[in-house]
Amino acid sequence: MKKNIVVLTGAGISAESGLKTFRDAGGLWEGHDVMEVASPQGFLRNPDLVLDFYNQRRRQLPKVSPNMAHKALVSLEQNFNVSIITQNVDDLHERAGSSHVVHLHGELLKVRSIAGGNPITWSKDLLLGDYCENGHQLRPHIVWFGEDVPMMGNAIEITSKADILMIIGTSMQVYPAASLINFTVSGIPIYFIDPRPSIEGNPLKNLMVIPEKATTGVPIAVADLIDREL
Repeated sequence: MKKNIVVLTGAGISAESGLKTFRDAGGLWEGHDVMEVASPQGFLRNPDLVLDFYNQRRRQLPKVSPNMAHKALVSLEQNFNVSIITQNVDDLHERAGSSHVVHLHGELLKVRSIAGGNPITWSKDLLLGDYCENGHQLRPHIVWFGEDVPMMGNAIEITSKADILMIIGTSMQVYPAASLINFTVSGIPIYFIDPRPSIEGNPLKNLMVIPEKATTGVPIAVADLIDREL
């Protein structure tokens, strides 16, 4: 029976494809205060700004490609059951070929009604006056600050069944995503891939730290996992 590998990914893996990380050291996202473009209050105050912000992000997606880290994760599916839980809103994991991806913070290529309901696929610009079938304005399918994370329960269930955990391109400081590691079975192997890993005082057992960027570190981890399995 194949082992279950759960992979937690963050902005670091997408940054190497040319996508800006969610927030820089100054708390800005592409020059904007995150609360202006990533909160319900910001959307109410200036919906045109928010829609334009995500339209620009959406237009950028076809101009970037999955990198070696994304592709290396796909190769794991030959030997393992692989589930990717990502904080990223891009589609690079899917375009690389990963077959099971959970987006905790939403997806750029989907929108939903401000009144709720299921998201719909959307690749063009989203404008004021774009309504759902019930006449409500559509909004980006992004989990904004202060909103519930609807996929969290699913992510917890997946993580609790992990035989091996990989953490890539995320400091695991953003909650609730950072709490997922608490739902793993104690003592399972954990691969932590980050060029500047912060692990001082970390009590985790079976922790393998690979202090490399994602495109370098993920192939190393993948090769090690496959070697151990063969």
